[in-house]
Amino acid sequence: MQLSTVNINDESKKLGDSVWQKIDEIKAFNTSKVLHAFKSAGIQNMHYSWVTGYGYDDLGKDKLDEVYATIFNTQAAIVRPQLVSGTHAITAAVWGNLDSGDELLCLGTPYDTLTTSFKKLSQKYKVNLKVLDQVNPDYIDSIGDLDLRELISASLSKETKVIFIQRSRGYEWRSSFKLKTLERLIKTVKALREDLIVFVDNCYGEFTQKYEPTDFGADIIAGSLIKNPGGGIVAAGAYIAGKQKYVDKAAEFFTAPGIGAHGGCMFDQTRIMLQGVFIAPLIVSEALKGMSLAAKLFAQKGWQTIPAFDDERNDVIQAVKFNDRDKLIKFCEIVQKNSPVNSIFSPVPDNISGYDDQVIMASGSFIEGSSIELSCDGPLREPYVGYIQGGMNWSHTAIVLEEIMKSTDL
Repeated sequence: MQLSTVNINDESKKLGDSVWQKIDEIKAFNTSKVLHAFKSAGIQNMHYSWVTGYGYDDLGKDKLDEVYATIFNTQAAIVRPQLVSGTHAITAAVWGNLDSGDELLCLGTPYDTLTTSFKKLSQKYKVNLKVLDQVNPDYIDSIGDLDLRELISASLSKETKVIFIQRSRGYEWRSSFKLKTLERLIKTVKALREDLIVFVDNCYGEFTQKYEPTDFGADIIAGSLIKNPGGGIVAAGAYIAGKQKYVDKAAEFFTAPGIGAHGGCMFDQTRIMLQGVFIAPLIVSEALKGMSLAAKLFAQKGWQTIPAFDDERNDVIQAVKFNDRDKLIKFCEIVQKNSPVNSIFSPVPDNISGYDDQVIMASGSFIEGSSIELSCDGPLREPYVGYIQGGMNWSHTAIVLEEIMKSTDL
């Protein structure tokens, strides 16, 4: 089925009268929330300055942390360029709060790189790692409260200390967690044992809804700044936010005991990190508009896709199933060839650190690896699912979608 530019424009206008109005409401709400955080922290030009060496007495760094803590409704936050990725921040947040002999219970399968990290660290620190693979949003929504309570209760031991939940789908063919489902899951955990530390991997989810997991009882969260909260302009880094005692322990894991959040030079990144999170609600809304348009067009082409164009969106990712290795590769090639950077190259599957399968990644982005900019990737394993994500301008996404819809190889 071929669609012309007129068709795509018509579809975007239809979405603008329905789905996109809701996205704009969320954008306005989150912009107000972020502005409140900046005003509450009293951000000034002086906070752009930075110190060298150990990074002590950096007023801007402290204010940046304060802004994030207010946005996520938490006691504390730490936002640093030294956190090299979402995986790094998540690892610090989770393992900083575990001791030898503790148990980490994952409610659902962690993302590929996290699975690698968790397995290695559990062996090194003698922590029991337990994964309930069947726990995902679709499964939880299909069972009652009693069954959910019994499932989790049967998996707990006296050594269980941290509960890990991944908001986004990762490389799984499933829905992302809706906030009401996350709230139900967190309430169930806390009703069983109040002392359990609930961690939520918030990557790809920030600002997609009006609230965040910490508004519904999550003790600590983490995410990457080259995804949603960086607004597409932050060059590197990640954040951790949550209760003070848990953030402090996470900071000591990624720096050193006794140093924690106090150390770390900002390398003149404070201003851009502040600006990035200020524009993030706008950039995320553009990504959501592009992904909803993608879902509508993909469905017209007869492809299986998650979520549907009018579903509630809790991340900036659109999953599409190909059941064909070559089609997944071709899909990524089209995205790469219509990117602003490195469009002359073609992505090829390769082995990447932390992944068990070869992965193909199309990311012609200004920030290397940025997934709030329009990009696409997927593991080379059945059922060969492509994960297209981001898009700082939905019009750019529409241009790429037009090329996808015209392709005779898909």
